Amino acid sequence: MKPILLEEIKAGTKNALVKKKIITYYIYNGPSTITSLSKELNLSVPTVTKFINEMCEEGYIHEYGKQGTNSGRRPSLYGLDAESGYFIGVDIKQFTINIGLMNFKGDMVDLKMSIPYHCKNTPDSLDGLCQLITRFIKRVNIKKERILNVNINISGRVNPESGYSYSWFNFEERPLTEVMAEKLGCTVTIDNDTRAMTYGEFLQGNVEGKKNILFINMSWGLGVGIIINGEIYAGKSGFSGELGHMPAYNNEIICHCGKKGCLETETSGSALHRILLERIAHGEQSILSHRTQDTEKPLTLDEIIDAINKEDLLCIEIIEEIGQKLGKQIAGLINLFNPELVIIGGTISQTEDYILQPIKSAIRKYSLNLVNQDSTIALSKLKSKAGVIGACMLARSKTFEC
Repeated sequence: MKPILLEEIKAGTKNALVKKKIITYYIYNGPSTITSLSKELNLSVPTVTKFINEMCEEGYIHEYGKQGTNSGRRPSLYGLDAESGYFIGVDIKQFTINIGLMNFKGDMVDLKMSIPYHCKNTPDSLDGLCQLITRFIKRVNIKKERILNVNINISGRVNPESGYSYSWFNFEERPLTEVMAEKLGCTVTIDNDTRAMTYGEFLQGNVEGKKNILFINMSWGLGVGIIINGEIYAGKSGFSGELGHMPAYNNEIICHCGKKGCLETETSGSALHRILLERIAHGEQSILSHRTQDTEKPLTLDEIIDAINKEDLLCIEIIEEIGQKLGKQIAGLINLFNPELVIIGGTISQTEDYILQPIKSAIRKYSLNLVNQDSTIALSKLKSKAGVIGACMLARSKTFEC
């Protein structure tokens, strides 16, 4: 892809903005006819035809053949050219990262899951992250000028517009995106990890045409992604969705945010991990009891999830208690937002019905009956891939933002 269009979009030229609308339309709707596109853009067919022909010559748009019809002349279908450019998505977890490469059409070309990486809030850890991304780029063997954007998912407070991360890697007065772009030699954007998961699920997951959605990210922490009328809601500075830091309890447990009594202290992966260790220390039995004695290799959240799925009674009891507590809070969100769909995602969702059923039970108990009848409660379809798919999708959509 020639970078001229991207520069013209940033400059705000009239023709470039029309082409941006065409690309955005194809991102969300896939291949379509010129007639359908002209209706959507409220432009004449000859005008749209002119733009499509130009974009075909420039390499952005590709003709996908004829549309099937019962009679008459079959119109041509046009859509994004898969090889016009590529996008990289990086999803940071506690002890691993996932990296994906997506083509311009939105197909995942390469995906590397669970790359070992211990996320620490240090300059060395940031350098290590950049080295892993650079290694991935070299492995896929695509020229850097064809990689149009790298989007990084980061937990906590992230302002995607300014490029600042306030929870992680905030070592310089410059935006993190600028720092990482220098290290990687590519354009870089960032976004909140839960919002990226929500976006991935919205475009390629368990949505089926619904436009008002809540995505509950139950991982080591707790967050919520919000889609209203088909658009991601980020808030004024990109800080929306901090569900885990709602003041919900009078406990004396200090959250990683520094405050006490946050919802996250009782209804997250970190809570599951802490509670299990406490109950084993008080004499209760689990198939993981022996693991708590190993000081060199601490018990991981993945091991606890595996124990739940192996029907460990203590782990199941704890996850059900967590589900009941979280379901009560989700009931409040349902009363507030009246969503069509609530998706339970993140690492804890891998326990499937063990977490889903107590959440559903609490929602029925605490939400208004007339309101919760509108809401379907479902598990994430993309599961562990939601974040990296969302990161790739965001990398593509952010490339064409003004």
